[in-house]
Amino acid sequence: MPTDPVLQIKPLGFPWETIDPFLFCVYHDDAYPKGNGRFGPDASLAGRDLGQDFVEKDGWRMYHGMSVPGFPSHPHRGFETVTILRKGLIDHSDSLGATARFGGGDVQWLTAGRGIVHAEMFPLLDTVEPNPLELFQIWLNLPARSKMAAPHFTMLWSQDIPRHVATDETGRRTEVACIAGRLGEPGVQTPLPPPDSWASQPEADVAIWTVKMAPGARWTLPSATGAGTRRSLYFFKGRSVTLAGQVLDRHAAVELLAAQPVEIVNGDETAEFLLLQGRPIGEPVAQYGPFVMNTRQELQQAFDDYQRTQFGGWPWPDNAPVHGSAPERFARHADGRVERCPAVGKPG
Repeated sequence: MPTDPVLQIKPLGFPWETIDPFLFCVYHDDAYPKGNGRFGPDASLAGRDLGQDFVEKDGWRMYHGMSVPGFPSHPHRGFETVTILRKGLIDHSDSLGATARFGGGDVQWLTAGRGIVHAEMFPLLDTVEPNPLELFQIWLNLPARSKMAAPHFTMLWSQDIPRHVATDETGRRTEVACIAGRLGEPGVQTPLPPPDSWASQPEADVAIWTVKMAPGARWTLPSATGAGTRRSLYFFKGRSVTLAGQVLDRHAAVELLAAQPVEIVNGDETAEFLLLQGRPIGEPVAQYGPFVMNTRQELQQAFDDYQRTQFGGWPWPDNAPVHGSAPERFARHADGRVERCPAVGKPG
C-alpha cells in the first residue's frame, strides 16, 4: 500500500518555513496606491514606523524605505537570493556597479558569494492607477566550497521562463512555471542556474516552480528524481484544495514525500502554489542577519570584512536608487553588458 505522501501541514507564517537547502522564503503582496510622481505612494506616511515599516497598514508597507518602498542598500554573503516578481517593478543596484529594473514575471537570481551590497526598491511609476506589488524572495544556501564565490546576478526574463500547461480530462488547465528544475515533460527545460549555485549540481535536484490551477482542475505533481530530495508545497491562493485525498481549506505549507507523485484537485476558485525542492546540502549553518556561513568564526570574518571593505563600496549617490520614470525593463551588468526588455505596462 502506498505511503501517504503528505508528511506534515503547517499554517503559513511570515516568513514561510523552509527546508535545507533553502534558508528563507517570504511572500510580499502590497496594494500600493497611485504614485506621487516621485516614485513613492500618493498617500500620507503618518503613523508608519519609517525605516522599519512591516505592518500592513492600508494594505501596503514601506519596509525599510523612507520615501520609496523597498530595501535600501544592505549586504549579503554566503548564499543566493531568488526573487520572483509577479506584479510591479523592482529597481536593483549593487556594489559591483550593476543595475536592473524588472517585473511582470521576471526572476532575478543573485549569487552573493563572498559579498555584495545591493538595494531593492519598489518604484511606483503609475500616477493615475494603483501600483500592486507581488513577489517571492527565496534564499538558497551555498555549499561551503562556494560561499566565497564571485558575486553576480542573472536575469531570467519572463518570456524565457518555460511554462508547461496541462489540461485534465474535463478541459481544466494547470500552468507550471519552471524557474529551476526540469518538470519532466518533453521540451520543458529551464535556464541554467548560476554556475556556483547548489541548483547547478544535477544531483541536487533543486526545483522552484509556481503552479496555477483553474477552478475544479485536477493535476498530478510528479515525483522528484533525486535520492534524498525534500519537497515543500506552499498553498497561498485559493479557497480549498485536496492533496492526496486530504482537504486543505486554509493556506498552508505542506511537506511532501518527494519520491511519490501527488494528485492535487482544486476547489471552486483559482488556486496557486509555490514548490521548493532539493537535496539537502547537509552542512552546518551559522546565520546572523544577512550573512550565512558554516561557523561562528566565519560569521565574525564576514562582519570584519564588511566593515573593512564594504564589499567593494557603494558607487551610487544615495542608498535607495530608483532608475527613472521609463517603464522598460533592463539589466546593466558590472562588465558593461546590457539586456533590454519591453515595458510590462505603461504607467499613467
